[in-house]
Amino acid sequence: MTSSEGSADTPEIPPERRLPVPAPDRKLTIPAERLAGSNQCLNCGTTLQGPFCHFCGQPDKNLMRFFPALLREMLEDFMDFDSRFVRTLKPLLFRPGKLTRDYLDGRRFRYVPPLRLYIFSSLAFFFLAALLASNAIDVRTELDDFDAAMTELAEVNPEAAERAARQVEQAQSGADAAARAAPDETTKPEQPGFPETPDFNFNGEPWDRETNPLVVAWLPGWANDRINDEIADSPRKGREIAENPNLITEKMLDVLPATMFVLLPLVALLFKFWYLFSKKYYVEHLIFALHNHAFIFALAVILLLTGALAAWREPSGEGLLTSLSEILRVVAWTWIPLYLLISLKRVYRQGWGMTLLKYSAIGVSYLVLLTFTTVVVAVTSFVLL
Repeated sequence: MTSSEGSADTPEIPPERRLPVPAPDRKLTIPAERLAGSNQCLNCGTTLQGPFCHFCGQPDKNLMRFFPALLREMLEDFMDFDSRFVRTLKPLLFRPGKLTRDYLDGRRFRYVPPLRLYIFSSLAFFFLAALLASNAIDVRTELDDFDAAMTELAEVNPEAAERAARQVEQAQSGADAAARAAPDETTKPEQPGFPETPDFNFNGEPWDRETNPLVVAWLPGWANDRINDEIADSPRKGREIAENPNLITEKMLDVLPATMFVLLPLVALLFKFWYLFSKKYYVEHLIFALHNHAFIFALAVILLLTGALAAWREPSGEGLLTSLSEILRVVAWTWIPLYLLISLKRVYRQGWGMTLLKYSAIGVSYLVLLTFTTVVVAVTSFVLL
């Protein structure tokens, strides 16, 4: 039987049984004015059957046009990304596990990719945290308290405030004269708690860089030298941190983004271990970890913004914005553990009993890993000072 005979014998599908052809999704096509009108892909030469090459994926777009048209197209592409971001934000915050479930089921184009979402949310959080870090530590001095007391006294009794101010000026003049008469000292006074030399014992004797250094047998010589250098330099760093606590905070914010990015594969390994028999690939656990961490970072950004807005508009700490910020913080800290539990149930599709058991085991494992990571970040930040 020839192919023509075979095609002739093939029964036709009656019109009433034919499935309707779906209309093309405009988000998956290219408008006609953007097309280059090529019959073949300009990159690999494959015959085109649509606006995208089915072999190499290059779109049949005409880039040789007037610059205003290209600029308008770039803005449209940006607005399309912005709309994808908006479509992603709602399920990310309010529908636990939906992004991961849709991504694993193939519904991916409508959302921002997991890695890009994680990078964007984490960078936004760390940038905002670094921006607000200088105001996060409130360092008050006795002079600040004195100025506040003088302001209050001036409001109640201006004459008494003026007399107190004159007495302070006289005392300050006397102190300045005594300081000028005193001999110059080349060394600064030692700050309490931070001696000039390290107060560290090794082998039952005080540490000394030359006579009694710290030596770890299984470490190479350069590593032992670096450890002893850090011990010798620790008093200076301690004094600098005491004078400006923001130093260690800023350094930790520099180290944390890279550390959290390295931590993600380890978190995915935790899911892989506790769901060893779920027949899921490692990358599926990684996508789940990316989405959950992006949720935490996005929620943290919202909390930082609302807290900063409340502190700016209501510096006294009392008012509607401050109350709303506190309520939002309580709701967020309640929603985070519930979100993670529901997302675990929705993505891995096990019963509630098994999900609660594994949720507890993963939570303990994650806390141990996070504690170890925090210690590493703190030590690294101190070393890098």
